Amino acid sequence: MIRFECDYAEGAHPLILQKLCDTNMEQTPGYGVDIHCETARKHIRDACLSPDADIHFLVGGTQTNATVISSILRPHQGVICASTGHINVHESGAIEASGHKVLSLPGEDGKITAQQIEDLILGHFHDENFEHMVQPGMVYLSWPTENGTIYSKNELLAINSVCRRCRIPLYIDGARMGYGLMSDSCDLTLPDFATLADIFYIGGTKVGAMFGEAVVITDPDLKTDFRYLIKQNGGMLAKGRLLGIQFETLFEDGLYCRIARHAVTQAMRIRQAFQHKGIPLLYDSYTNQQYPILNQIQIDQLSRRYSFCFWERVDEKRSAVRFCTSWATSETDVDQLLSDIGHL
Repeated sequence: MIRFECDYAEGAHPLILQKLCDTNMEQTPGYGVDIHCETARKHIRDACLSPDADIHFLVGGTQTNATVISSILRPHQGVICASTGHINVHESGAIEASGHKVLSLPGEDGKITAQQIEDLILGHFHDENFEHMVQPGMVYLSWPTENGTIYSKNELLAINSVCRRCRIPLYIDGARMGYGLMSDSCDLTLPDFATLADIFYIGGTKVGAMFGEAVVITDPDLKTDFRYLIKQNGGMLAKGRLLGIQFETLFEDGLYCRIARHAVTQAMRIRQAFQHKGIPLLYDSYTNQQYPILNQIQIDQLSRRYSFCFWERVDEKRSAVRFCTSWATSETDVDQLLSDIGHL
């Protein structure tokens, strides 16, 4: 079975495994204050052109989102996000479990607009019962979105402007940030995120690391006591260097971008094969996630050799499914898939 259902089916990039082996018997301090974490922080600050940013390493995306959001919101506040946002649909209520409501907005292709955000915030405070309602306290965006789409620079500038006017932080979940940055439709860079977001994270788990996410905090007001919150949320890894070594390797010579580009290249080959066959796509994604709309015969035919995800029912005869490439997707496997798509 050739697997295309997610971008974390494999372990880790071989260079990361080699570095972990090479440094295995080193003795270092724990909890992320070792030389490897410090080197990784420097690499990330340099890549973001943000020398004053605080960088923290956590193990996984849900843990990171729960830690970041609970560190920012006061008890009476909630977080604004798209209805398809990861914290709203794929984290088992982790945010609500921390005592904060997710304030979801309908989004086209997984995105929400600056106007929607402003309308929600102003609508709250213009309601005579506002003190009886959950107050919007921050904005959460996935980049790329759960649908493989990406916000443009102009879209993020507009959202940033609303957040500034309304004095609430903008947080960006970058679990697949590498795949978005390497998309031909992307007009953003890491320094742009450091400027436009108050806090964001660079995903490692889905982009070559065995595990790990790098939180980048640029707003000084959000930096205070963040390590306390990491510890409180069970995220302070005793052997913190295992996270530092991975991001040190990913960012010391551009490996992160190179392997992300590979995944996007393979995804575009798959996209083009479905389009050439006349098979429509549910979302206009130019990242590593593709969503063809197939009938049941086509699904059954491809399921004999490939693992992929059911996404949603489109009509009585067709369903959208997801094919997801990763840093480790082989050209040979994609070649075989393209051949089989051609025979549908």
